[in-house]
Amino acid sequence: MIYRFATLAGAALGIVAALMGSACSDEDKSLVSTPSFSITKGQLDAKLEGMPQSHQELRSLLQQQLIFQYGKDHNITVSDSEIDAQIQQNILSHMTQDQLNQALAQQGMSQSDLRDLMREQIIVKDAIEAQYPVSQAQMQDYLNKNHALLDQPKQVRARHILVGDLATANMIEAKLKAGADFATLAKEYSTDPGTKDKGGELGFFTQGAMVKEFSDAAFSMKVGQISEPVKSPYGWHIIQVEEIKPAVVATMANSESKIKDQMVNAQLQMRAPAFMDGLMSSSKITINDPQFNDIMPSPAPTLMPTTAPAPATPAPSATK
Repeated sequence: MIYRFATLAGAALGIVAALMGSACSDEDKSLVSTPSFSITKGQLDAKLEGMPQSHQELRSLLQQQLIFQYGKDHNITVSDSEIDAQIQQNILSHMTQDQLNQALAQQGMSQSDLRDLMREQIIVKDAIEAQYPVSQAQMQDYLNKNHALLDQPKQVRARHILVGDLATANMIEAKLKAGADFATLAKEYSTDPGTKDKGGELGFFTQGAMVKEFSDAAFSMKVGQISEPVKSPYGWHIIQVEEIKPAVVATMANSESKIKDQMVNAQLQMRAPAFMDGLMSSSKITINDPQFNDIMPSPAPTLMPTTAPAPATPAPSATK
């Protein structure tokens, strides 16, 4: 057992030594070469360091590590399920996983980078919420002033098949009312490229979100009903309403979570920059390369006096 431990320890030291040797020579590593010259990693790094983006990137890395340390120091823990929920709610509700993967690749980010970014945001949000808690009275006042933002109008979920002439629309209506599959006919006949391969699905929308003729027809229908051909500037539509959400007036009982989220997010937008600057200013940070001095927050400007200075006492006149 002692021998095995010694062997493992020796192997570990060998790996460390190899890594250190690799790190020492890394700057001289040739990235591209010709018979006449080569370009090293050190040359590329020197160019990249001089770019404004490198300063912002270094500041972002520093801020992230300071935030993670703040979370540890203040017992703010973020679970994987919280991160998953944030990604689902804030990102995957607006794009597919494939689109997200493409966006990450374009930004040079990995899934791990994204999760770290979400963790960072959650810690800052929790920190600001703890410093500036939202009271019930404040939420009630927010509700009273923001019904237009919080109330939910009636919504309809529908699908459609769009064609260019009335004869084709009549034919599709007849087939559907005889029991034909809506998605199959949408794929075969619809001229709407955005929905034909999705069964004609449009999702939920509010009154007025679609062109008037389409919206008026959809909001006058019952669930499951198939419309007669509806003429709009785009052509002829056959519409089927799949679900209706009635209008809801916001109350504290049905909207407290939404109200709190909106108020906390507003606090976050307003206070996060000052929170971050304060965190950086209060930390013992040493800038080892003077070219990166600008990553630190600028000192607060000195305020001018709010009252005018007293007028100078006039010089006494000469005695004659």
